[in-house]
Amino acid sequence: MSDSPLLFVAGSNTVEEQRARWERKRSRTAKELLETEHKYLEQLDLVVTFFVKILKAKGTLKPAVLETIFGPLESIYSASHVLSLHLERGNLGPGLENFCQNVELYGHYAENSEQANKTLKEQLRKNKSFRRFKKLQENRPQFQGRKLEDLLPLPLQRLHQYKHFFRDLLENTSPDSAEYQKLAKAVKSVSEVSCWVEDIIHQRENSLQLLRVQKLLKGQKTQILTPGRWYIREGWLLVVPSKGEELKRRMFFLFSDILIATKPCHPLHPLNSNKLACQAVYPLHQCMVDKVFGHTRSQGGLLSLSFPHKTLLLMSSDQQDINDWYRSLTAAVRQLKA
Repeated sequence: MSDSPLLFVAGSNTVEEQRARWERKRSRTAKELLETEHKYLEQLDLVVTFFVKILKAKGTLKPAVLETIFGPLESIYSASHVLSLHLERGNLGPGLENFCQNVELYGHYAENSEQANKTLKEQLRKNKSFRRFKKLQENRPQFQGRKLEDLLPLPLQRLHQYKHFFRDLLENTSPDSAEYQKLAKAVKSVSEVSCWVEDIIHQRENSLQLLRVQKLLKGQKTQILTPGRWYIREGWLLVVPSKGEELKRRMFFLFSDILIATKPCHPLHPLNSNKLACQAVYPLHQCMVDKVFGHTRSQGGLLSLSFPHKTLLLMSSDQQDINDWYRSLTAAVRQLKA
């Protein structure tokens, strides 16, 4: 019985030490969040003050063009400014609550960013007075050599940072604290918008890949740019003929629904010397993929792709490469049939 008070005291010390550790980590994170928020605000202020506000006043760009290039940047700046004021006063809970009401602005900013880049390039090409104005503003000492193009992606980079800051703060806040629920809500809101932004970026990258492959192919007979199609991979493989002929080296492109076999056009062709001619398009929903063993003497491997009216044997001397193709093909077929 005489030992129990000692155990109780030891336990109390451990709990207190843990709370003190949480508080130290939390204070460090809150300090870093505020410092980086100030820096972020300074950079956004360059765009809002020296571009958006002056362009609105001067009328160098039409209102619709101005809106397209900068999107909801002014609103993002205002939300960040309010968050910064709350953080300076130590009002983390109310600051995050207010921020959560505006976090969707970042998703809209991401949705607009591709069109914003396109419109900015177009205006720089066509609008001489805007081109001159941009150069003049970027030469101001406040810009320190930075271009408008360097500053416009900042909100999406900052969103990624918010996710980590808010998560760290949540992990070092006691669940019975008044701010815990507000932090949990902030983490959820920022994570949801981050997923939305990542999806937008992923779709954009996929569209660029589809467009790149379409441009690589000779002619427009094979349509690559199809809604819902996803690019997976590409590479050279050897096609094993059925009647003992020579192996044929072909470039294959794998998408979520089809596999395309191509071969290089003649190097002396006046228009298509650097393009690929489509040889065949194989629909994956009718495909069965198997590894064939014992044919390559342990160097590389052989894949068998079975379709209703054809079997395709593909070979590579690189073991890792053929394994990667096998995994990619089986996953694509499985996904399509699911």
